[in-house]
Formats: sequence, C-alpha cells, structure tokens
Amino acid sequence: MARTTPLSDIRNIGIIAHVDAGKTTTTERILYYTGRKHTIIDIHDTKDLKTSTTTDYLEQEQKRGITIQSAAVSAFWRDKKINLIDTPGHVDFTIEVNRSLRVLDGAVVVFDGVAGVEPQSETNWRLADNYDVPRICYVNKMDRSGANFLRCVDMIKKRLGARPLPVQLPIGSEDNFKGMVDLVEMKALVWDSDDKDAQWQVLEVTADLADKLHISVPSDRQLLADVDKFRTELVDTCLEQDDEAMEAYLTHGTVPSGDTLRACLRKGTLNSAFTPVLCGSSYKNKGVQQVLDAVVDYLPAPTDVASIKTVDADGHPIGERKTSDDEPFSALAFKVINDIYGALTFIRVYSGVLTKGASVMNSTRGKREKIGRMVEMFAKEANPVEEARAGDIIALVSLADTETGDTLCDAAHEVVLERMRFPEPVISVSVKAKVKAEQEKFGSALGKMVRADPSLHLETDRETGQTILRGMGELHLEVTLDRMRTEFGVEGVMGEPQVAYRETITKKITEQYIHKKQTGGSGQFAEVWIVFEPLERSTGFQFVDETVGGSVPREFVPSVEKGLKVQKEDGVLAHYPTVDFKATLIDGSFHDVDSNAMTFEIAAKAAFREGIRKAAPILLEPVMKVETVTPGDYLGDVIGDINRRRGSVQDQLERGTNIAVVAIVPLSEMFGYIGQLRGMTSGRASYTMEFSHYEPVPRNVADEVIAEVAKAKAALTA
Repeated sequence: MARTTPLSDIRNIGIIAHVDAGKTTTTERILYYTGRKHTIIDIHDTKDLKTSTTTDYLEQEQKRGITIQSAAVSAFWRDKKINLIDTPGHVDFTIEVNRSLRVLDGAVVVFDGVAGVEPQSETNWRLADNYDVPRICYVNKMDRSGANFLRCVDMIKKRLGARPLPVQLPIGSEDNFKGMVDLVEMKALVWDSDDKDAQWQVLEVTADLADKLHISVPSDRQLLADVDKFRTELVDTCLEQDDEAMEAYLTHGTVPSGDTLRACLRKGTLNSAFTPVLCGSSYKNKGVQQVLDAVVDYLPAPTDVASIKTVDADGHPIGERKTSDDEPFSALAFKVINDIYGALTFIRVYSGVLTKGASVMNSTRGKREKIGRMVEMFAKEANPVEEARAGDIIALVSLADTETGDTLCDAAHEVVLERMRFPEPVISVSVKAKVKAEQEKFGSALGKMVRADPSLHLETDRETGQTILRGMGELHLEVTLDRMRTEFGVEGVMGEPQVAYRETITKKITEQYIHKKQTGGSGQFAEVWIVFEPLERSTGFQFVDETVGGSVPREFVPSVEKGLKVQKEDGVLAHYPTVDFKATLIDGSFHDVDSNAMTFEIAAKAAFREGIRKAAPILLEPVMKVETVTPGDYLGDVIGDINRRRGSVQDQLERGTNIAVVAIVPLSEMFGYIGQLRGMTSGRASYTMEFSHYEPVPRNVADEVIAEVAKAKAALTA
C-alpha cells in the first residue's frame, strides 16, 4: 500500500499550556473548522456528564473541567495532515506533557491573555526546551477583562527567556475585541460576530483603522498606532534568516513579499531563533483558523527535525535513525492506556513501515511482539488501519510486554531509541480495596494503572505489608483511584497522604565489617572495607570498586553493590531511602570455602547499617515551588500564612489585577492549604505548586518525623 500523505505534508503537534488557558476549547474549534466534527462542545457544558468535549472524554475530566490524560486526534487543513495531541495543564499530570513532547515535532503553546505566563507554562516550556521542540505561541482569551497582549509578550521574554516575535496584533480587547492585524500581509482581519460560522472581513491597515472600528481604549488605540513599528521589527527579524532578501532590502529597499516572510518565519521557528506569537479568542471563535495556518506554515514536518538518536545500554547516543519509509522499522511507545478495546499502546513511528500481523522486536526488553490490531485514535474512537509509516502516530491493541518508553524495531536491524525522562513521585498514600473480597481485582487494576502511568510507583511496605502508591500530588492519586472505579469497576480507599522523605549523610567515614558464622559443616565468611561519603544533591547513589590484588574476588563485587542497593532503601533514621552518597569498596578478605555471593551481600548490608549511623545522617524533605494568586487586599495574610508554613517568599508578580506570590514551601506543610487559602481570601485566591528540590529538614521537625514513623511502625506490629 503506497503512502497516502507525503511526509512533508504531516504535522505532529501538541497543544500545551497552564490549566485553564484554553487548550481543549482551542482543540474543539480546530476539529470544527477542519470539518472533523459538526458541533462545538464547551467545557462548562460537560459538568452534568451528559456530553463531553472530543478530547476530555473521561468522567473525571468532565467533573473537574480539566484535562487529565493527553488525547490524540487528527485533521486536515490546506491538504496537510495534522496529528494533534491535547495535553493536561495541571502540574500533577506533567507526565502526560512530557511523554507527548517526546514524540511530537512541534507545539502550540497557549497563554491566557490575562494571566500571561503561569507556573505550568514555565514547566511545559522547559520540557519543550529539553526535547528541542519548535513552537508557536497563541495568546488566547483576548476577550476577557484585563487581557493585555503586550504584557503577555513581555512575560514570554522575561519569564521564559524566549525571543517572542508578534506576527499579529490584537484589534481592541475585552468586550471590544474585534480581530487582529496580520503583520505578514499587513491586513486587518475583523469579525462582526462571535458566531462559530462568522466570516472575517479583510481590511487595509490605515491610520484611521481605530476610528473606523470604534476602538476607544487608549492602550488599544496606541497598539494600532504602533503597527508600523511592529511590522519593521517583524521584517528585520525575519530577514536575519535570508541573506539575499536582507541585502535586497538594505541595498534597494525591496520590501519582502508575504511568501518570503513566511519562509523566513518557518526557518527561524525550526531553528528556534525566535517564536512567532499569535492572538485570538477561541471561545469567541476568533483567530483559530489563523492558528491552523501558522501550524501549517511555521511548524515542522517530520523531515524538518533532527533524526531520532539511537542509544547504547547506558543511554549514550551511538547513532541516529532517519525519518524515512525506506529505513528499517523503528518506533517509540510513548503511552499505554486501558480502554474498552484492551490495553492500547500508543507509538510514534520514526522510520520504516509497520504492517498488521508483523512480528517486531521490543529491543528495550529483548522480547518479540506480534502486531495484531492497529488503530488510528480520534480521542476515544479507534479507527482500524492496515499499516503505519514513518511520521505516523497510532495505537497497537493488547501488546504483551511493551511499556512506556520502550523501542519497537525490525528484529534484523535492532536499535534502542532515546528514552524519556520521568519525574520522581513526591507524595505517597496507602491504598486497599474498599471490599476485602475484591483485593485481588484491586491489585490487578492498580498494576494496570501503574503500567500506564510511569509517574506512579507501587511498592509494599516490608514491615506492615501495606500497599503504598506514590505519585505527583493529591489530585493525581485521587484521580487514579477514581479511574479504577470507572475503568475496572473496583473501588479503593486511600490512607492519609505521606511525604516522600529521603535520608542522606553529611560526613565521610570508612567502615569495616566481618560477617562470620559457623554452624557445623561449611560456615559463612566475608570481610568488606567500604568508604561512605556524601555527594551533591540529586546525584543519587554511586558505587566504586577500588580493591586490588583480589582481596575481594571479582565475582563477589556485584554482590557487594547489590547488598548496598537493597539496604539503602531502608534508611537508618526513619526507614526512608538513602540518597546522594558514594560507596567505595577499598578492601576485604574471603575464605576459599566459606565465602560466596550471599555472604558478601550480607556483609555489605551490615556495613551500610553500621557505617551510615556514624556518617552523621540527616533527613531530607521535598520542597515545592508554590505560586499563590491573590487580590492585593489579602496579600499580607497570604504571605504571613506562607511564613508560618516554613515557606520562603521568592518573588511577587503582577497577574492582571491580582498579585502572584512565588515561594518555596516544604510539601509537608502544604496539606490542606487550599481550604485555609479560600477561607482567608473569601474564595478569591488560587494556587499551583510543583516539586522544586530536596533540602535538609530542621532538627526539631526531623525529630518529630522520626518519632512519628517509629510510633506508626510500633502500632502496626503490635
């Protein structure tokens, strides 16, 4: 079967933003204007669960009015195929943005015209930077009270360190938002109504445009008066990408054509020299078609971005795989979901062709997978396909062993593609089935949820036997349990949230331990000398073997490392994992008969337990970056409350008519914060938080935590 859409005509893009900037509303309009649906559903119409937007189809998404899992849809615009992923904006679901950006070629970053750059906008922008994803900006909600296009552009520059380049200017704002000036063609696009089928008029940009359109607000009139200044900036910046056009412009005064400017804008966007900025109001149906034009004109096709890197077992790049049908097949599994069709594994095909019935290799796990049903997803609808080619994003039904981040490839040409990086969970709860008889069903459902979401971790408390679920925040864990109810028909109950403390050491020490046991017959013997020393924060654990002369036989060294790795998960202060330290095996001794792998593992564990106690261990706690947006009247109360929570205020920023207080606060002090915040601000303030770093716990607080853990363990074992 021949390729139906040329690679150069495909756009794999994501829509990313802070929660409530209008991503899903924009996606609904895109699907309407591209003819993929014939009605528009708005977010506020879905709370009764009787209807849903195309991409927010989960019950939990409809109830809360937010996106929880990314959803893929595809549409055609100007004969180009757009594969689009609508991603969540809530910090607890950053994993969805992370894995989507990993496989996308470009992104539309949506900003709220009033709030501008918000915390999750920054997080998502950094993720896009990590994956070198070209992007365009869309300043949405220009019809809202307090919307300010230039302030938003300034925030993109200052808070994101980007180089924003306006390609449109808004005409009017708030209730009088009429449309925008297209700075490329120098035309005014004006809408007469907010109707979804309203057509825009194309007017000349003249000096009396503000009077003609009854624009009365001084700042809006000034923006239109400065059109020539913004046009000059656009032309000058664009021509940096085209030496010939620049020379003609400077030497002969030749004004570049619209096509020349668009070619320069595309080139500059692809190499991240600047980021085009558009504006509009998706809810009022103004500017969405222009965003689609920008996606086609400025964002990359799969052939425009760098080839995907191939890596060795340690994750170091060793080559690349070109995006072409003629290359051997390779694809990256970036998401697994549980669906009515079974487990759906979403893949991005980077090279070659995949056909139904093929046998491929999961090179990450060294296992073969048989390809059964292949489907192209349109949100929750699955449309069967017979083959997938380079650049396609599809889902495979019921793969046995493939998980998020795995590589699928041609068995004759094995490669491992660059993996994704996932954040560590910062909060944990104990979970169990609501009905004891359903414990097995609950465990199976929980396993499937964890397999689908790499930011969830599941473990069993060795002493109490409790099942511990760890995730990115309270909402994340709540939604996971709620989805188990709706997707697997099993209810669970959650214990009180627990903070994911860590332990580390502050002093370098050398520990000798001899394990000796004689019980008749062959005994047990192993001696180890290990140097324990602290490392920088977030370094993790390092093991080094510096033994010489065979004092510890080569075959037993891995057992020493294994013993340390197992034992470090059970810290000496309060049984939390020990991190950021280096263990160096410097000497030891063995017995020809009584020594084996097990004896050296036991010796290493004991050396850890005894040595770490002498290395001045301390407790570390997760510290969150918190941004509280409040009316100025309550600023003093909000800051006072943050200080009481052991917080430290870092900055105060303007957010429309409100003030955003940026602070770092220990996670343990943030439980129940929303209730108190609403109480002290009459429900007018809101906050977001994301993990920042780990730092030492003050001694008095650490003593309390250690005592509480000891008390809880004693109660459970009594």
